[in-house]
Amino acid sequence: MRKKQNITTFEEAERYINDTPRFTTKNTMEDTRAFLHRLGDPDRKMRIIHVAGTNGKGSVCAYLRSILEAAGYRVALFTSPHLVEIRERFVVNGEMISREAFLKAFHHIYDMLDWEGLESGRQGEYHPSYFEYLFFIAMIWFAEEQPDFCILETGVGGRLDATNSVSQKELCVITHISLDHVKYLGDTVEKIAREKAGIMRKGVPVVYWETCSETTTVFRQCAKEIGISAYSVSENDYYFSKFKRKTIDFCVHTKYYRDVSLMLNTIAAYQMENCALAVRALEVLDEGKHITEEQIKAGVRDCFWAGRMEEVLTEVYVDGAHNEDGIRAFLETVKADGRRGARLLLFGALEGKDAGHMAEKLVESGFFDRIALARIGDERALSEEKLGELFERFPGCAFVRYDNVEDAFYALLQEKEPEGRVYVTGSLYLVGEIKELLNNDKFRRRIEEISAQP
Repeated sequence: MRKKQNITTFEEAERYINDTPRFTTKNTMEDTRAFLHRLGDPDRKMRIIHVAGTNGKGSVCAYLRSILEAAGYRVALFTSPHLVEIRERFVVNGEMISREAFLKAFHHIYDMLDWEGLESGRQGEYHPSYFEYLFFIAMIWFAEEQPDFCILETGVGGRLDATNSVSQKELCVITHISLDHVKYLGDTVEKIAREKAGIMRKGVPVVYWETCSETTTVFRQCAKEIGISAYSVSENDYYFSKFKRKTIDFCVHTKYYRDVSLMLNTIAAYQMENCALAVRALEVLDEGKHITEEQIKAGVRDCFWAGRMEEVLTEVYVDGAHNEDGIRAFLETVKADGRRGARLLLFGALEGKDAGHMAEKLVESGFFDRIALARIGDERALSEEKLGELFERFPGCAFVRYDNVEDAFYALLQEKEPEGRVYVTGSLYLVGEIKELLNNDKFRRRIEEISAQP
């Protein structure tokens, strides 16, 4: 039962949404579509690119957006989760939604709810879930901003995701598939792939990453069932050229531009995969008619996606890997980093993630001289005791437990050698907490004192 409140500020609106359940078994896709229709079908005013997958969704969205903007298009982007500020989820041409626009869209939705039914607890009365509410805010604001393209990243899954309630799409993109959210999506990659394939729509082409033969079979079957064109992208569609100190040179095979040499402003090797998928997707969308090779190069070069192997301090990198496959990709980059000094790792994870297998891969890599384990400041976080249990299974593993992220991070910064490097991984929520710490003047002064020490 919900009670109507007098909400007049951005902070109150954000607090209300945060207090709303993240998932609900009561709401159906039909409910979401019906409410979107009540809002005036804002999605019908946009050319939508819909992106689903397990890993790499946000990065693919970022490359799509950056290339389209380099080509002169006005682009709206809806992603999740946010790292520090909830407004990060809503972006038009690189600008986050203002607090005023957020509050206005919030009230547009809030005032259309049937509060008489909600307050009385009437059975079946609709109230958006946490993610649905944010999706509706995005749709309302984007429709007002009138972008040329709207890129939507799914939350969990695809078939039943709120973003799949839109009435029309220009293109669907499916990224790397792995086991994650098995409670909701299934316990095999085939089951998860079928849920992700639920974003496919009749008359709309789909571009997908060839994770393995099992997922490729699912995508081809689903595309065939609804009679749409399906385009695959794999490791055969690009090749690595060289690592520089902070960048990667590689080449993508394309249909309209032949081989395109690109530079990524990242040390994350896995971004070659995400970039190649984004380039192929835009080829399918544009057919080489308007977007030029130079615009692709500029868009890729200028692309930045926070929290994905991001250097937040000198030789301190944060990465949002939060499942076994993400950790595998993370370790590929660590292996190639050329460090001569000690590597230190800060790790934290949420309940429901396969933290056991993540811990196993991190320890067995042998890349880290010491590991700090910390409880993330989220109610779903694994405690330092549970994290310790995961790592104490491995004899000789050097780890220390901390009951909060700030103390763990500060300890690693103190210990870091000039030739060494600190990595942070295990959850995007952990990455967000680190970035929030670095925005805190008091903490910044603490770490500046470390630098001043002889």
